[in-house]
Amino acid sequence: MSDQNPRRSPASGRARKRAIREQASRTGVAYSVAARQLRAVGLQPGETLSSYGRTIYPSGFDSYRQLLVDRRERRSFEERVADTRRAASLPAGRAQHLVERFPPTRRAGVGLLYHGEARRELLAMVYVAVAAEAPGLLPEVGDLAWVAEMGEDTAVDLAYAEVDHEARRLLDREPVALFAAIEKALAAAEGSADWQIRQEAIRHAALFRTMMTPRLGSAGEFYVPGLPIVGVRQILDALLIVAEDGHAPGTRVRVLSEPYAGRVGTIIGARWGGSGPPVGYLVWLEGAKAAFSARADDLVVLAGQASPPR
Repeated sequence: MSDQNPRRSPASGRARKRAIREQASRTGVAYSVAARQLRAVGLQPGETLSSYGRTIYPSGFDSYRQLLVDRRERRSFEERVADTRRAASLPAGRAQHLVERFPPTRRAGVGLLYHGEARRELLAMVYVAVAAEAPGLLPEVGDLAWVAEMGEDTAVDLAYAEVDHEARRLLDREPVALFAAIEKALAAAEGSADWQIRQEAIRHAALFRTMMTPRLGSAGEFYVPGLPIVGVRQILDALLIVAEDGHAPGTRVRVLSEPYAGRVGTIIGARWGGSGPPVGYLVWLEGAKAAFSARADDLVVLAGQASPPR
């Protein structure tokens, strides 16, 4: 005698199949491939390998930052256009736009991310250096004018994609080499025939000298406060991830590889290759005193953090 009711899969089996379907959807691979991924690394529902997917504004922490992000998302069209016009203006306008778009945040166990009082000024100086070293990367003024009127951040990002990538690469130089490149570019811009460029260069050169001037500490010793290189790197990491995919600083991950397998930490920076998404990340483990470098396929992004691109 047959059962009158159809047999049902155990709840655990249904959950596993749902997790496989979600993994296949998130990563764009076949169901069988997604199943092998889940088996191989023990992915839990909602988790994904960090070599797939995108997390721009990790959710679940720092409610004040999330409030700023949500408020920005509710801007009127007129406000969006005013902002994209500013985002299209290099160097200071784009720097200000990005600092506001990716505000500072605090992550437990890691501290401040995207931080630094002079991050806007440093980012503008880096753009000046990029313009001096690689002027061919700059988009045409006419193209920028109509792109800015669309009111879409990502449209301006596309126009500046090569410039932004070069700015991020510049920040990977040793500090001495970076500061020398900035100083050289500002000096050259101070002699520009364009009065707007010249005025911007004079202002930033004065700021740069102030930032690099030694100060007297409380112990009677001179020190140089330095520039917020890490915070500006994190801003550009998040920006590039909008187009390239990947996971922005602040994303919580679990490590797959030894000697840290199973431990949980936070992404604090990305490592970029020649093109495409990040090839690796700097991760600060819970309870650690320093970050370590991990490949993208050695990390699992924990569930509940995904946020849509802004």
